[in-house]
Amino acid sequence: MDTECPQTGDECLSTFFENYPEMLACEAEVRAARDLIAGSFRSGNKLLVCGNGGSAADSEHTVGELMKSFRFKRPVDGAFSEAYREANGAEAPAWLEGSLPAISLVSQTALSTAFGNDEAAVGVFAQQVYGYGEPGDVLLAISTSGNSANVVEAAKVARAKGVRVVSLTGARESKLTGISDVCVRVPRDEVFRVQELHLPTYHVLCAAVEADMFGGTE
Repeated sequence: MDTECPQTGDECLSTFFENYPEMLACEAEVRAARDLIAGSFRSGNKLLVCGNGGSAADSEHTVGELMKSFRFKRPVDGAFSEAYREANGAEAPAWLEGSLPAISLVSQTALSTAFGNDEAAVGVFAQQVYGYGEPGDVLLAISTSGNSANVVEAAKVARAKGVRVVSLTGARESKLTGISDVCVRVPRDEVFRVQELHLPTYHVLCAAVEADMFGGTE
């Protein structure tokens, strides 16, 4: 746990905008993304994440921050502790942590290569959204251009499934702009410069949501 960093979700966001003042152009969207994702988790839903290339790595990174403790300790809930005790006759292991359920759609190598070969490569993320997605879930769609065909198709399926769409893109209008519930268009255009702002943006979303869900437990 990082005791020198902000302890609440709102403090996380305030510090983020202080450190990255150019992101103030996207403040409303970043805050809305935080609210959508946190609201989904509170309702017992999950986050699906996808992207290509560097954005695929960002998808994996995001899931890694959510599925285990990021900045705070995350005790498992009392009901689970009791269920574990009844099922196993022992206390739940101390290393088990509270989790925010998130799935990286880029991780399903066998499925993606089979679907891409047998059906259509453009649908490798969309097929997973169709299979995994449930109303109330959120899709985090990461694309520096906002026009990545397989990410756009995933967002289209998400809309039809009642899955909310949060996208991270560059500054330009894109296909994702019009089909996302929230589109965070970071104010840069070159691919690597866009990615430089995507990382702190999804980091602060993870940190703020974790603080919202676990109350900054020390």
